[in-house]
Amino acid sequence: MDGKQKEHYTQRQDTSAVRHRKTCKTNEGAECLSQPSSETSNGANKRIPKRAGHLSSPSRDDHVPVYTLVLVLVLSVCTRFYKITEPPHVCWDETHFGKMGSYYINRTFFFDVHPPLGKMLIGLAGYLTGYDGTFPFIKPGDKYEHHNYWGMRAFCAALGSCLPPFAFLIVLELSHSKPAALIAASLLIFDTGCITLSQYILLDPILMFFIMGSVLCMVRFNTQRLRPFSFSWWFWLLLTGVCLSGSLGVKFVGLFVILLVGINTAFDLWRLLGDLSLSLLDFGKHLLARVFGLIMLPLFLYTTIFAVHFIVLNRSGPGDGFFSSAFQSRLIGNNLHNASMPEYLAYGSVITVKNLRIAGGYLHSHWHLYPEGVGAHQQQVTAYLHKDYNNLWLVKRPDNSDDLTGPPELVRQGDIIRLEHKETTRNLHSHFHEAPLTKKHLQVTGYGINGSGDVNDLWQVEVCGGKKGDPVKVLRSKVRFLHRSTSCVLCSSGKTLPKWGWEQVEVTCSPYVKETPNTQWNIEDHINPKLPNISLSVLKPTFLEVLWESHIVMIRGNSGLKPKDNEMNSKPWHWPINYQGLRFSGVNETEYRVYLLGNPVIWWLNLLSLALFVLMLTVASLAKQRGVKMEGMRKVHCHTLMEGGGMLLLGWLLHYLPFYIMGRILYYHHYFPAMLFSSMLTGTTANQITVGTALVLFYLFHPLSYGMRGPLAQDPASSMAGLRWMESWEF
Repeated sequence: MDGKQKEHYTQRQDTSAVRHRKTCKTNEGAECLSQPSSETSNGANKRIPKRAGHLSSPSRDDHVPVYTLVLVLVLSVCTRFYKITEPPHVCWDETHFGKMGSYYINRTFFFDVHPPLGKMLIGLAGYLTGYDGTFPFIKPGDKYEHHNYWGMRAFCAALGSCLPPFAFLIVLELSHSKPAALIAASLLIFDTGCITLSQYILLDPILMFFIMGSVLCMVRFNTQRLRPFSFSWWFWLLLTGVCLSGSLGVKFVGLFVILLVGINTAFDLWRLLGDLSLSLLDFGKHLLARVFGLIMLPLFLYTTIFAVHFIVLNRSGPGDGFFSSAFQSRLIGNNLHNASMPEYLAYGSVITVKNLRIAGGYLHSHWHLYPEGVGAHQQQVTAYLHKDYNNLWLVKRPDNSDDLTGPPELVRQGDIIRLEHKETTRNLHSHFHEAPLTKKHLQVTGYGINGSGDVNDLWQVEVCGGKKGDPVKVLRSKVRFLHRSTSCVLCSSGKTLPKWGWEQVEVTCSPYVKETPNTQWNIEDHINPKLPNISLSVLKPTFLEVLWESHIVMIRGNSGLKPKDNEMNSKPWHWPINYQGLRFSGVNETEYRVYLLGNPVIWWLNLLSLALFVLMLTVASLAKQRGVKMEGMRKVHCHTLMEGGGMLLLGWLLHYLPFYIMGRILYYHHYFPAMLFSSMLTGTTANQITVGTALVLFYLFHPLSYGMRGPLAQDPASSMAGLRWMESWEF
């Protein structure tokens, strides 16, 4: 840089500083229209000027209003921890997540449709506060008695208490208005639904903690735009990645906040790409930093969560049957752990055959027959979820010849076999009769005696992904059995048979030959004295294989969560209007009742604010497009509306709209992450009257959260009778 350039640069710096001082305001919030432009990039040693037409984020006080933040935190803690031990019995989904916390303490393997972080933290909280993992958590209403349950509830309440302070800081960063931030925090402090959801052993407060943490860190990172590669820049970038991994590690809906951060990052990079003063090399550094902080770091932490999960849960438990035989061989106490058996299937082997779908069960038969009018009156063949002697089958040649003499012959891809039930000596059989439940499928039975039967007992072995002549590997091979006479494939439908079928799983022969887990099986137990045994430790899956399988099982489990008969299924359109709550505890007037329902004025005001914001955004966008001149604070407010409010609206949309296309069963509590964003958006559009109204409604509806006894709200004598504003409210 020569002398003239230096002089010109100095004049620009001085002009910028003067402009900065002139535009700074001295009122509450200390909004500034620009930051000093003399800060440089530590990594690239270049100044990042503003783009033409781009208004930099308004400045704020260098210090957060500490006293206000402390007040928000104290109120939040008081409302969440009040009566935290009441009721002293299991409430709603505590029966699941409390039990899973116990499994971690006892190191017992289990299956759940959600990633493990939330349950691990619950178990850790219980362990650190003296809970020994012995309470069974059988059903809602069971008394805790002497068991130390308060620590797990307190942990969830502590994370739930962080939500209002997080909302305060987020809205303060986006709007630079303390009143707006205080309104947003107050809406969450006095919402009865948020209080209820935070007071019990549930995943929701943990999930919402990481979601709000992700948004706060993202917003704070955005404020470091003029200080790239500084310590604070890296701190907030990496902390955003940590919170993202936590969100996804609790529930898969954490993907929604990941998408929100991803969209924000894409726009941020697009702005940087349009900054012509920034070299492509420096832009590449920005890109790589974000890839590391927002992709690689979260993936590493997310994978680490599962590594810890598998290390801790190393003992056989109720989750074994949901996973493959190879997976089960890792678990201490499972019959496959440290076992030895022949590696390849051969004629004359006695085997168990396990279906690969979730809870598909073992191929099973018993002496009982199908009842009259249900297909052929022959021996039942089912899928059974537990280890049993009636799961054993003998592999025989198609000609039914004696396999006990001569050298063993391996079963290979394309071979025709018979499967004879070891206990009853009847062959696995199918024919042109309808299956008992799945009407487009064919019935599967046990037929014949002492191994004799007919051509309908013949099945062709198909190794998935194999080629003709490939041997069948124990545990590892995915096998299908194609019926020779009808060209259908052996299938576990997943449907539960009536009492005549001992409520076991229906087995059919499916005419749809497409490969699905329902039609895929593997050989688990394998007995053949003619073949050399190998240790199953050789066949144990790698960590990546276990990680992949666990995700496939979780995804299938989520998709399989369908409403049961007479089970209420909440609709997404119910949620924003607070149409119907959720009963946490108690059903009659003599019981301690807790009802999950949002503060009506807050939820309906949130809905109104969403519509109002869209209207305000439309007007501001039209004014900007038409070139309407905006000066001073009007320009600042327009900027805040379009960028800050727009981000909150996008967060609400991403956490709400996807539920309309989900096929699984839905519940009212699924809306609460979206409710956090709508409440923060309300804070930017509402006024102080909102807080007073919310406080009054909180006082009136607080028994829903903290418990109530006496007559139900339908009874005119009930103290809650006048508050049952909608017939669908069942408190």
